Amino acid sequence: MVSMSEIVGVGACVYDTLILADSFPAEDTKLIAKGVMQSGGGPCGTGLVAAAKLGGNCGYIGVLSEDSGGKFLLNDFRKYNVDTSNVKIEKGGSFSSYILINESNSTRTCIVYRGDLPPLSLNEQQISAVENAKILMVDGNELSAAIKAAKAAKNSGTKVLYDAGGLYKGVETLLPYADILIPSEEFALGFTGEKSAEEAAKKLYSQFNSDVVVITQGKEGGICYDGKSIEKYSAFVVNVVDSNGAGDVFHGAFAFAQVMGFDYYKSCIFSSATSALKCTKLGARAGTPTYTEVIDFLRRNGYEL
Repeated sequence: MVSMSEIVGVGACVYDTLILADSFPAEDTKLIAKGVMQSGGGPCGTGLVAAAKLGGNCGYIGVLSEDSGGKFLLNDFRKYNVDTSNVKIEKGGSFSSYILINESNSTRTCIVYRGDLPPLSLNEQQISAVENAKILMVDGNELSAAIKAAKAAKNSGTKVLYDAGGLYKGVETLLPYADILIPSEEFALGFTGEKSAEEAAKKLYSQFNSDVVVITQGKEGGICYDGKSIEKYSAFVVNVVDSNGAGDVFHGAFAFAQVMGFDYYKSCIFSSATSALKCTKLGARAGTPTYTEVIDFLRRNGYEL
């Protein structure tokens, strides 16, 4: 049976181990952790969960391991109502990360192991899932499958949202398929060679002919460029508990906002608020708020979408 999810994703789903500590340790020393927890992570996987928690109809297209990490990730998707009918289970080590959360500085430091699972090879059912969706989310991981999915999306009218957070090898082959291009400022400046986010947005827009370029700038908010004007959106000030996954949540919230019919700038505001609320709680996925929580938060801050 073909999944009819409105938002589907091809990209990274990561088994995260979060380690809470008062500070970052000096090299070759010991540090007592305040707590350890497991969480689902990865740009695409977490973005889909965020959209699902907001009320979206979402499905993941990918490969997960039969190991304990893979079983956790599969159950985590199901827990948050993300469709897994297009997930393949294979032998191999899970894509994993170890994240030290420094509570004194509200920062997070990651060590990533990419695992040794075979690459995703899309079948007819998975292609149909892309063709029947409204938005395809990609993040530069599973690059070959992401390009194949993006081509199918272009032919069927499915919008491609590219979470461009990392300058992975070969990403320039995926960029031309992005209808909604949302790079980090680090990616945008590094890829274009420009000195400012504004100039980078204009260059990316003209080079790849996206519908919109949104550059995220962390605590500074970000900018939205639709080919006509650049609009600045703000970050919201909150008590940060865990910033890990905030960017992934932003992208998932943006996909959801687009399905809801918000324009690009309102989608930025909505996504910024969703990302801020996520930072007030521990866990990239567990911390994502509901739609009602986001709307209430926006109203308290003077926004009506």
